[in-house]
Amino acid sequence: MHYMSGNQTFTMIKPIAVKNNKIGPILKMINEAGFRIKAMKFTHLTKQQACEFYAVHTDKYFFEDLTSFMSSGPIVAAILEKENAVADYRKLIGATDPAKAEEGTIRKLYAESMSHNAVHGSDSDENACIEGDFFFSKMERF
Repeated sequence: MHYMSGNQTFTMIKPIAVKNNKIGPILKMINEAGFRIKAMKFTHLTKQQACEFYAVHTDKYFFEDLTSFMSSGPIVAAILEKENAVADYRKLIGATDPAKAEEGTIRKLYAESMSHNAVHGSDSDENACIEGDFFFSKMERF
């Protein structure tokens, strides 16, 4: 994928937020922060797909719990566009640990814990490309 550097990022609304009916409120926050949704899908990761997506964490202690959680229910995957997308989205979602996230951030509002987080956000332009490509073909992007 050939993103314009810094203009696109990838997010997933994770199973716990989907289960708790938070798709609408989370998308509203994303829109109100000035992001445009370039591609979006509601899907359910298999355990194998979750393992593939999070392969970078294979040797970490939390890998099994993470992949089990991510394959436990449906998710919403989306490519977001805005100038300075990765950094701005990371600011909007807050720290991985919701107890340490700033007030008003998506994770502070909707995450249950570090392991049962509400959203994923790419941590770099390179990972935004890799993660977006995992879920979306060129034909699915606008």
